[in-house]
Amino acid sequence: MTTSNAAGPRDVDPAIRAELDRLRDSIDNLDAALVHILAERFKYTQQVGHLKAVHALPPADPAREAGQITRLRALAETAKLDPVFAEKLLGFIISEVIRHHEQIAEATKP
Repeated sequence: MTTSNAAGPRDVDPAIRAELDRLRDSIDNLDAALVHILAERFKYTQQVGHLKAVHALPPADPAREAGQITRLRALAETAKLDPVFAEKLLGFIISEVIRHHEQIAEATKP
């Protein structure tokens, strides 16, 4: 909620506005890189899903997923990123991968 005494966009010092814009441009570039990296990751997980479907392997691999979570939490700590956040993000990605694998398996059934 905004208050009446909050500075509006036109009230910000031009130097501050320029720095804010510069930082936001960098954030936008990183967001674009994240989208492209996720797209590349999903290309490979789709291939895994097809391989699993052809060989009647289950869509989920709990041991692999647990190992990935452990590995990503350690990487997050090293990178000074909240490991809880990293785990939640990876959990979301894994659930989406499993959903794709289930769809691929269903579409591959004879």
